[in-house]
Amino acid sequence: MVMIRRAQMTAFQDAALRDFERRMVLHLSQTFPAVCEPLGDAGVRESIQYGMQRAGSYGIAAERDVCKYIDLMFVFGRDFDKDPSLPWAAGILHDDDLGDASKRMEALSDAGLAHLHAAAATGEPGKQP
Repeated sequence: MVMIRRAQMTAFQDAALRDFERRMVLHLSQTFPAVCEPLGDAGVRESIQYGMQRAGSYGIAAERDVCKYIDLMFVFGRDFDKDPSLPWAAGILHDDDLGDASKRMEALSDAGLAHLHAAAATGEPGKQP
């Protein structure tokens, strides 16, 4: 039987987090270049770490869902989840009736798209970070 010590498990987790962060930097730089450029590499990494922490505070842990959360941060602003002008975000994140974290993230993504479409239809400027 193979035994994995706590230190080894921590090393595996740290490596996975670094890999996720590296992939997120690439994804965000390609998807949101106008936001990432002024932040620089260090600022983008700090934003990713902040987004991971904020997502975790809502029980969002799956890589795909954390990526969606961070994408929404880059579209609607760093603290979109607390922004009084975006009440739908906090409402969805705190709605346990929607089910697990993945279902809440799906609803949050859908609501974000609907918000952007409504803003475009009315000619209102979109919320930017």
